Amino acid sequence: MEKRRVFIVTGASRGIGAAVACWLGKVGAGVTLVSRSGAELGKVASQVDRLGGNALVVQGDVTDPSVSDRAVERSLERFQRIDGIINNAGVVEPLAVVAKADPWEWRRCVEVNLLGPFFLSRCAMPELRRNRGRIVNVSSGAATHAIFAASAYCSAKAALNHFTQVMAREEPFVVSVAVRPGVVDTAMQTVLRQKGASAMPEEHWAYYADLKKKGQLEPPSVPARSIAWLALHAPPAWSGAFLSYDDPEIFAEALRELGEDGSGVFP
Repeated sequence: MEKRRVFIVTGASRGIGAAVACWLGKVGAGVTLVSRSGAELGKVASQVDRLGGNALVVQGDVTDPSVSDRAVERSLERFQRIDGIINNAGVVEPLAVVAKADPWEWRRCVEVNLLGPFFLSRCAMPELRRNRGRIVNVSSGAATHAIFAASAYCSAKAALNHFTQVMAREEPFVVSVAVRPGVVDTAMQTVLRQKGASAMPEEHWAYYADLKKKGQLEPPSVPARSIAWLALHAPPAWSGAFLSYDDPEIFAEALRELGEDGSGVFP
């Protein structure tokens, strides 16, 4: 009998992270949910369980290395294995030009988007090596495209992509990929619409406002399906790559295996 595959998902209380957890639950995986928001994590855990998965909740901040330690330890206690991690937790703030950015907010952004993935990757690596596992780092188009007033976010995501390449070199038995989730209807886009007006030139802010107004934001379940598929199946040949959720090969295979979001419980 095939053992239940097990994954750790950060930023799992809402948006893309919650949807990734649900897709993994749909294939019967054990899913450890990590986030600061305990109440919301409980709701996502119930969704994962209803879909056929087995959810474990670990509340904590990914910038605290002990949270990664706890997530790995509790996953092994519950499931006895770890097959993949999805480093999804992220923040876009501060929205400010470099000359006016708050140093502590800038630092916090880098800690969440870069140090969080480092802490969890480091801690989970022995299990990932043992099981020929996968690391999926949720990156952004901002890693290669400069966004006015988002220097911390852009810099952290660019570093995350390079970190992914380094891990691919260092860990030949672990597949490490970064993925661009596209423009998604999440809390991050809400921040850009609400706070971008005072930090960006009008045409930059208007771009984000128009995405929502014109219905051009993807629901989280769409890129999350591709991310879940990568956690399950990304081949060794892709290790180190920066991929896009809508790359035809990824998108089509994810849709074929995981299907549409017809359950009504996906975020």
